[in-house]
Amino acid sequence: MTSESLLDASGVCKSYGPVAALRDASLTVGPGEVHALVGANGAGKSTLVKILTGAVRPDSGRILIRGRDRKVHSPAEARRSGLVSVYQEPALIPDLDVADNLRLTGTPVDPFMKWVRALGIDKLDLFETARDLPLAVLRILDLARALAIEPDVLLLDEMTAALPANLAEKVLDVVRRQCETGRSVIFISHRFLEISALCDRATVLRDGETVGVVDVEAGVEEQIVELMLGTRTELGRAAGKPQQSAGDRRPEGETPRLRISNLGAGTKLEDVSFDLQVGEVLGVIALEGQGQDELFGVLSGSRRALTGKIEVDGTEARFRHPADAIRAGLVYVPSNRVDALLMQRSVRENIALPFCAGAWGPIDMAKENVRVDGAIERLQIDTRAQGEVQRLSGGNQQKVTIARWIATGVQTLLCFDPTRGIDIRTKREIYSLLRELAAQGSSVLLYTSELEEVQLVCDRAVVIFGGRVVDVLPADIANEPTLMRAAYGLPREVSSDAIPGSAPAHGASGIELGPA
Repeated sequence: MTSESLLDASGVCKSYGPVAALRDASLTVGPGEVHALVGANGAGKSTLVKILTGAVRPDSGRILIRGRDRKVHSPAEARRSGLVSVYQEPALIPDLDVADNLRLTGTPVDPFMKWVRALGIDKLDLFETARDLPLAVLRILDLARALAIEPDVLLLDEMTAALPANLAEKVLDVVRRQCETGRSVIFISHRFLEISALCDRATVLRDGETVGVVDVEAGVEEQIVELMLGTRTELGRAAGKPQQSAGDRRPEGETPRLRISNLGAGTKLEDVSFDLQVGEVLGVIALEGQGQDELFGVLSGSRRALTGKIEVDGTEARFRHPADAIRAGLVYVPSNRVDALLMQRSVRENIALPFCAGAWGPIDMAKENVRVDGAIERLQIDTRAQGEVQRLSGGNQQKVTIARWIATGVQTLLCFDPTRGIDIRTKREIYSLLRELAAQGSSVLLYTSELEEVQLVCDRAVVIFGGRVVDVLPADIANEPTLMRAAYGLPREVSSDAIPGSAPAHGASGIELGPA
């Protein structure tokens, strides 16, 4: 440790039964520094952050704040010591309004509102219930609440993972401003572009241990990935994408697996039309609040369509309940694993859940076990913590949500940002699985907030702006600049063929995001 350090943690260990979340973690952060904390899912990043901020007690280790030995036993103690974290999932209580959530943490309203506006939200009703706000807004409110108490060290855990590009840029600007005042930020992200643009140094964790600290400079990504994975790898290589797209293999005139015609729902999805072909991975691109939540809600049966028509294999379908969609072959994988899993049950029980749905009489346990074992092996799920799924890393939890549909057989997989907050290794495994499913005749509708994923895994991309499809692009031209222009409602420079139900956007250069 140096006398300039704001925070110095060394020899930090934490185990949950037989699972060692941290074995020997260390982290040193100086004043005015943006310090990246990186590692594969399960490396121990979130556990270390929770220990530093008092949410979890370590088994051993030493933490010094401004050179003084501190034992932080609660988040309130951590805040008094100058350490505040914004976790991956929103920390606001859903059934309380924003004002009551602020009172719970003793957050002053005026500084909070100042930061809310600085972070890009111009309109906020303090008396709106937290559960009625979009995920992106909840993340911003969490951050504003943390900034309002002026922490010495701010810990951001995948802060930009669920944010549209305009709000993510606001967050990065605020982080830079924090460091100009001598305060520091610990920044956890799987986005190397953000780390390269923002951070000064990076501490790399692997299997619960600190395996390296590197200065962030041009070309450091390969060094970080090598430390993360323990082996050399190529950062930009896609996992298992076939040479031919689904469009190349599909016989002319084949009925689409899924046809959406003039679909409207809620106040944001107005008029969406597209086809999803057999054996195709179709990407959906949209900034926050453009109707993608409503689209996936209608297709998964959790909300009703107001207008339009859905056809599955040429037959019109109406979904009044998620069970209707599942019977039609449409199954849903959400970005928030908590919404899909029984967190206090085992891996096997979670994967086997569809076998019990609507079942009368005895269940064929031999058949169930074979399919569950096959899904676990196929997705390489870590089953050491058999007691509870909540003890798994986020990446393994997401694998479980996919595995249950692999075990029962899948025709159409609806994936809503399935790699959000997932490490690069697990992302590649999911990319490879989606391509494998497509090659076997399944279809995948994939909403992603990470634009580079389109060219890694998709055959085509549908771009939604203002509740309408504004462009459909083949993957070979769906690069990040082109997708970003379309997502903001700007015409792309290269014209595309007309598509049913799509319309060019005129004069839009961005969006205003406020409470839903």
